[in-house]
Amino acid sequence: MKILSIAVSKKKGTRKETIAQGELIRDYGLSGDAHAGPWHRQISFLASESIESAKRNGLDVTFGDFAENIATEGISWTRLPVGTRVRLGERALVEITQIGKTCHNKCAVFYRAGDCIMPREGVFARVLEGGTIRTGDPVAVLTRDGD
Repeated sequence: MKILSIAVSKKKGTRKETIAQGELIRDYGLSGDAHAGPWHRQISFLASESIESAKRNGLDVTFGDFAENIATEGISWTRLPVGTRVRLGERALVEITQIGKTCHNKCAVFYRAGDCIMPREGVFARVLEGGTIRTGDPVAVLTRDGD
């Protein structure tokens, strides 16, 4: 299980640009991202397998196109319960706070990609411990209390 992509955007509702590394900030989110702040959806996750499936279904998409902050390999995010803690890289620790979301309006992501899988397959988390994360870093799913 590892990080395949890290992405940020300056504006909500838009695709994100990929970066090689990012800084997760405790109780805030991913530095430089519009979704960061003092709320329960500080960062978002999407399985790279979901992105690959969208490609096989005819969508011309890549990392960041669904406005996900972190795309991973080897994790079925929607199967993890709210409260699960996940270690990213050496130091960062996050806790899943929401699985999926409700989209009230079709955003730029939907119009660019032709569909948006984040409402169905995206997962959101808050940052418990900050740290630098890089593409290729390991991801470890922990228990609810962090063990």
